[in-house]
Amino acid sequence: QVQLVESGGGLVQPGGSLRLSCAASGNLFAIYAMGWYRQAPGKQRDLVARITNGGSTNYADYVKGRFTISRDNTKNTVYLQMNSLKPEDTAVYYCKAARAVAPNEFWGQGTQVTVSS
Repeated sequence: QVQLVESGGGLVQPGGSLRLSCAASGNLFAIYAMGWYRQAPGKQRDLVARITNGGSTNYADYVKGRFTISRDNTKNTVYLQMNSLKPEDTAVYYCKAARAVAPNEFWGQGTQVTVSS
């Protein structure tokens, strides 16, 4: 099994910044990508950003230029740096690990991000 623990959420004013962290532990064999997703009330959970073991990244269009995903392999941790935050970024942010063997995915418990003045 893989355990994912997110941290770093909170309340921030529009235009502000936050950095989310996702610490992975357990059987990390065959993990090939990590990602951040978000879910606002009444909406589906959507991909925000993803990074592969090789360092390739992809982002949702609505966060390009504002958010940056990175990883520290020595700490088994993935980060999401969020700048120029907008009220519409308010959501619960989840970390996901994708694995090449079953079970194929694991999720963290989520961390709330609220952007409000």
